[in-house]
Amino acid sequence: MSDDSDLHFFALVVRAGSLAAAAAELGVTPPAVSRRLAGLEKRLGVGLLQRSTRRQSLTPAGQRYLEGGQSILAEIRRLEMGLLEDAQALRGVLRINATLGFGRRHLGAALAAFAQQHPGVDVLLQLSDRPLDLIAEGLDLGIWFGTPPDARVIARRILANQRVLCAAPAYLARRGTPSGPEQLASHDCIVIRENTRAYNHWPLFCADAQLTCKVQGRMQTNHGEVAVDWALAGLGIILRSAWDVGQHLHSGRLVRILPAWVGAPADIYGVYPRQHQASPLVGLLLDFLVTHFAAAVEEGDD
Repeated sequence: MSDDSDLHFFALVVRAGSLAAAAAELGVTPPAVSRRLAGLEKRLGVGLLQRSTRRQSLTPAGQRYLEGGQSILAEIRRLEMGLLEDAQALRGVLRINATLGFGRRHLGAALAAFAQQHPGVDVLLQLSDRPLDLIAEGLDLGIWFGTPPDARVIARRILANQRVLCAAPAYLARRGTPSGPEQLASHDCIVIRENTRAYNHWPLFCADAQLTCKVQGRMQTNHGEVAVDWALAGLGIILRSAWDVGQHLHSGRLVRILPAWVGAPADIYGVYPRQHQASPLVGLLLDFLVTHFAAAVEEGDD
């Protein structure tokens, strides 16, 4: 007999694209994911994934299990949400933390739409220049960029994202375009002090290569939106989330440089304390955010 937790697990592995990515999302080690997948395949008596060091693909049985499982999970979700609505259980307070730039520019509007759909839910959004300790601050949900923090929280990916290097055409016309990451040291770079990491050291990744560039520049801030404004004004090169600068890249106000190189992982996650994993409000909000931002990406691609 199938177990809906196995359906959730397998759908997550497929969506993540690799066992390592699934492990990061689940907060466990890749060998633990591999063992669980092997146990599921043994129980079902069929192989579900064809795996290599570089990629994974569904077997015919895996495709059938995924499609059928998604249908079952959707029915379970509809049943549960119907029961919650009938019981008027969607009432309470959601306390959310996000960084200043993403919170003001993107999350605020999403939460306004959520609140309109669910008038019984009160929303408290707390913005900060760095992620807060959810447990110490009594928060229900945090928005996190990059690898989730630790095993004390559960993470669900809301949106795929990456950090990119870019600058205004006026800056590149004046100073030239770097042909390699080693040339960043001689350019004006706009530095963002958002966390406790060395703010002027940019980790960069290209295929299997990785390096850290020490950069410098006259302009420094702890607010990502200000840094983007400075980049638009032609004051230097910025390393910033594609989600924040995508509209400017599309319009040509910013130009991506060294496109083969990206910054540290920047997928956007909703993270919440493990004691909140049974909260229907947290699950409801995460479902909404995933759908909301997926629609926003599709609109941006049109």
